[in-house]
Amino acid sequence: LLFFVSVSELRVVLLGNSWSERSSVGNLILGKTEFNKAPECCVRISGPVEEKKIVVINTPDLLDPNISEHKLTEFIQDCVSLSDPGPHVFLLVLQPEDFTEEQKLKLCRVLQLFSDQSFDHSLVLISTPREDSSGLMENSPLKDMIIKCRYRNLKQKNLDRAELLTRLGQTAKENNGEHVCHERFEEPEETLPGDHQNSKQQRTTTPTTDAVKAAGLQVVMTPSLSPSEKNPLSHSK
Repeated sequence: LLFFVSVSELRVVLLGNSWSERSSVGNLILGKTEFNKAPECCVRISGPVEEKKIVVINTPDLLDPNISEHKLTEFIQDCVSLSDPGPHVFLLVLQPEDFTEEQKLKLCRVLQLFSDQSFDHSLVLISTPREDSSGLMENSPLKDMIIKCRYRNLKQKNLDRAELLTRLGQTAKENNGEHVCHERFEEPEETLPGDHQNSKQQRTTTPTTDAVKAAGLQVVMTPSLSPSEKNPLSHSK
């Protein structure tokens, strides 16, 4: 699984064009159903894997064409804070029937806002098609994304947790266990006890997370958007 990765904590950011698919994959990584409601903010949940800790940061729909560049940047700042000091792997959960050229360009923009090196840390997970998969791999945007990610890809169909964790570990190992360093935002200033830092204000754990904590997991959510904001949008060890 993760035993060959020379880090005590592996941080994974989920990106993609379907919240339900991202949450399903996040739950598989954690081995528990923790992502069950689409949020309007970035969410961080962590838990143990063998003798290591794995951190999963799930994101809102950053590929929404109605999200402004300003709002997109704010979301990414939140994600940077929750993945501090930097993510090891970007897991791109893509539904082949729905992944458009526009979404590909937006996803590339998101990765570039993190760092120019983000593609080296990215793994494409192809969601189970809703219909006959014949010819879906010829979907040009999906094929282009796989090429940009150095051909790192796997299919969700019949994927088990051990295989997924192994592939995440391999992706981290190929980068020598190093994480992405965000090059465009200021370093975070505050520290949450034993978990992470943030660059704007201290994140809070909601009362509904008591059961999660009791299960040995940690959950942190970034502040929600106001109603008016909902629609508008290298390396160190």
